[in-house]
Amino acid sequence: MPAERERAIRELVAEWMRRARADLALAQMTRQKRIVPEILAFHAQQAVEKALKALLVRHQVEFPNTHSIGLLLNLVQEAGVEGIQGFANAAALTRYAVSTRYPGEDEPVTREEAKEASRLAVRLVSRIEEELGK
Repeated sequence: MPAERERAIRELVAEWMRRARADLALAQMTRQKRIVPEILAFHAQQAVEKALKALLVRHQVEFPNTHSIGLLLNLVQEAGVEGIQGFANAAALTRYAVSTRYPGEDEPVTREEAKEASRLAVRLVSRIEEELGK
């Protein structure tokens, strides 16, 4: 692979992960009562989505414009990336991508659901960082 292309891929992966980490930091603010659980869960979903997209970019796998964690996990698996298999349950985070951000669109998210979404996001983003570090 030409050096310029390799550099462009590294930079794009770094940018996806920078944004994933920022979302993760917000998702972990579960003790902040002024931040509603729906917003916390949304940022957990976004952190996972962006980290998965970073991994796909690293492996040069094209992906559609989607918020579907399940679809992104499938693409990662099809690409032969090891170490992400135990995270099929992360597909449930997709629920938080859009409808929970607006009142009346979906069932309210509990603080405990937001905490669990945050914990799951921390584990998966950490695992993706390990994979990217290889």
